[in-house]
Amino acid sequence: MPATATDEVEKIMIGITAFGGYVPRLRLSRKSVVEANAWANPALKAHGKDERSMCNWDEDSLTMAVEAARDCLSGAAKDTIKTLYFASTTFPFNDRLNSGVAAEALNLENELDTLDIAASQRAGTSGLIAAFKAAAAGPLLFLAADKRRARASSAQELLWGDGAAALLLGTDNPVAEFLGSYSEATDFVDHYRGQHSEFDYAWEDRWIRDEGFAKIVPPVVAGLLRKTGANPADIIHFVFPCTYARLPQAIAKKAGIPEEAVRDNLQAVCGETGAAHALVMLVAALQDAKPGDLILVVSFGQGCDALLFRATEALPRLSPRNGIKGAIARRKPEENYSKFLAFNDLTAIDRGMRAETDKQTALSTLYRKKAMLLGLVGGRCEQCGTVQFPKTNVCVNPNCNAMHSQVDHPFANIPARVMSYTADRLTYTPDPPAYYGMVQFDGGGRLMVDFSDVDADQMDVNAPMRMAFRIKEYDAERGFTKYFWKAVPA
Repeated sequence: MPATATDEVEKIMIGITAFGGYVPRLRLSRKSVVEANAWANPALKAHGKDERSMCNWDEDSLTMAVEAARDCLSGAAKDTIKTLYFASTTFPFNDRLNSGVAAEALNLENELDTLDIAASQRAGTSGLIAAFKAAAAGPLLFLAADKRRARASSAQELLWGDGAAALLLGTDNPVAEFLGSYSEATDFVDHYRGQHSEFDYAWEDRWIRDEGFAKIVPPVVAGLLRKTGANPADIIHFVFPCTYARLPQAIAKKAGIPEEAVRDNLQAVCGETGAAHALVMLVAALQDAKPGDLILVVSFGQGCDALLFRATEALPRLSPRNGIKGAIARRKPEENYSKFLAFNDLTAIDRGMRAETDKQTALSTLYRKKAMLLGLVGGRCEQCGTVQFPKTNVCVNPNCNAMHSQVDHPFANIPARVMSYTADRLTYTPDPPAYYGMVQFDGGGRLMVDFSDVDADQMDVNAPMRMAFRIKEYDAERGFTKYFWKAVPA
């Protein structure tokens, strides 16, 4: 009997075709936080082990999402992406399309559907469920990132971390097939942050654990297993972000999921990364998974989401990437708690007169030069092949000097090396000294640029560098964050 159109549709497999992750390299010692604050809150000692991830002063949820996306898209055809969703509870802009800024930084096509998803710790998974429904129409890039601020001397300051994940969704040879989802919405307020509030307000832990997680999550897990027909004993990876010790194991046991399937919540090496954490853990699980493995992902927040995936034979063939495991391995210990407070604007410090310059951004110039400023797009002369940044009307090659001969040439993913550098303690920077210098790109092109993530003992002429999308400066008077690209050690 010939196959019908309906049969063909049913045969289409939709899922994750690529993935990536990013965790800032700075890792704040929890011991340093406890030592500074235990005099006021002795209970913090319970969380004083290990470390949490910490953004540099020029990183936020947007820059982390871009880095995760670049990791995800290594080797992928960016021009096929039709949609970009971005989930976060800490967007840098309340009324500017953050996903649109990410799309510009990634040099995606202008013909693109974009959407910001916020307002819940389930933003990552709820957005992902919606994204799978949209991905049937074409490849969709899904980003999730959070950089949550907590009050100094709070447990949240120790338990939280910064990080991002990116997933490319579609029907072209998925590495993980999406088998289904199940959700319940319940206005259980474990914490909240009002419109004019600077920090989250959290309720009592025991009530959240016993009345919230323990009662809301199990029916959703059971609903997903019932809906998909999956055998709980066959679950190989149980992804459940939760800072309450042994609770994921208890919920797994209640559902019939093997205890050994419960994934490490990365609390010891990273901390909980908010709305991104379920996907951060999912990326880490995909890096360990084998074809045929079932991966169950759960996320809690004013209800609960549960999603089920099956790793496919395409997973081992995916091109190498850092993912979450690679990002976690790339770490720099940070013992200076005062630096963490300063970077997160949790303490008032004297930044000096050089920090008082007006940082207003000319929005008209930003729009006209958006490809150069946000996408790091320079030029390549079609007559002689010379590449340069910025793109100009005249080729910089003295043997050419052709007029209007240049086409766009993105520099963001081209390796570079240090030609010269300066460590400047007179120029203002939130993390002195200010490092900047000239870099030479492989294949040609030079740029005088700021450096970030620099270790003084490793910086030298000819050191390998890569470009990273970072905060250039913040206009506190107008609340505008200005982004550009910086050179960071490769």
